[in-house]
Amino acid sequence: QVQLVESGGGLVQAGGSLRLSCAASGRTFSNIGAGWYRQAPGKEREFVAVISWSGGWTAYADSVKGRFTISRDNAKNTVDLQMNNLKPEDTAIYYCNAGTSSSGSATYPGRYWGQGTQVTVSS
Repeated sequence: QVQLVESGGGLVQAGGSLRLSCAASGRTFSNIGAGWYRQAPGKEREFVAVISWSGGWTAYADSVKGRFTISRDNAKNTVDLQMNNLKPEDTAIYYCNAGTSSSGSATYPGRYWGQGTQVTVSS
C-alpha cells in the first residue's frame, strides 16, 4: 500500500511559479514510477508528468513541456512538480499518482492517488 499527500497549491498570477510536493508512505514507493495529473472544472483528468522509479527518465504533456519539471527524492519518499511561467489554463486540481507507467507515447496511471491540491492561476 502507498498513501500520498500533496501540498504546495495556491493562487498565483500568470507568469508566476509554484512548487507542488507529494509525500508518500509505503515501502514500495521508491521502486515504482510516479506522476502528476490534473483536472480542470468540467474536464477529464489529464496526464501532466511522469518520472521513473530511479528518477532517470521523465516525460511531460506537450502543454507543460519546458515549463514544468518533475523530480523525486527516494530517500525522503517525495515527488515534486516545479511549475514555472504558469498560465490561466493551468488552473486545476493537481493529483499525485504512484505506480505510473509508460509504454511508447502512452502513459498509464497507477492505482494510488493523493487527495489533490488546488492550483489557481489568475490572468
